[in-house]
Amino acid sequence: MKMNEWIKKTEEWDKNIVVKYNGFGGNLFTKLLRNLSFLGEETIWCYLIGFFLFIWYDPQFLSNIGFAYLFGLVVVVLIKALIKRDRPFKKINNIEVYARKPFSRSFPSWHTYNIVSQGLIISYLSKSIYLVIFFIILIGLVSFSRVQLGVHYPSDVIVGFCLGIIGFILTIFFISPLLIELLFHIENFLNISMVYNALNPLLFENVWYFLLCSIVFGSIFLLALYKHIKNQRKKEKKSKN
Repeated sequence: MKMNEWIKKTEEWDKNIVVKYNGFGGNLFTKLLRNLSFLGEETIWCYLIGFFLFIWYDPQFLSNIGFAYLFGLVVVVLIKALIKRDRPFKKINNIEVYARKPFSRSFPSWHTYNIVSQGLIISYLSKSIYLVIFFIILIGLVSFSRVQLGVHYPSDVIVGFCLGIIGFILTIFFISPLLIELLFHIENFLNISMVYNALNPLLFENVWYFLLCSIVFGSIFLLALYKHIKNQRKKEKKSKN
């Protein structure tokens, strides 16, 4: 099969699937998926990176979650910029969007990458069968939500899923051990005595440290709020036009 024919068949399959499952399951199921889809946003993972760095210092979770996030940010944004694929609601007339309309490109799915890579990482590090089962279900629901809510084609989700697995493997088995070693060397070089896997006592003993944490977490919140307001303004501008 020639490449052009394969692309055409894939696009047709994408269109049929997204139309078939758009709004699937009714209002209650759609509301559930819309709420769960938030777990693919960058905000929650930025908060976790800050948490394991400033609040509950854990080099293992910090290095794994942090690198997986940065890897996805670079790779997914780069692919989106190269492919420049429009969202399904821009190409298909009868698609209804049940979530906030994204203004970024469609391919691949950033939400799917995040929930797959981070879900696998947390499950692997926690070594809990209950968390494994929980995240398997969560990964399936969040991934499906991107199609059901009308914001992604299934091929966007599939590629985001594959990239998430690559990000997980690369992080856990190759990069994270190096980052953990680097963090230990930095601590020794700076002669810093860190408190591991416990609430950082500086939060209550040092007002400047508390202020630093407030600035970091407040900035994450403000950036998320700015993004929301910016998208709302774009939406209002487009509706007027």
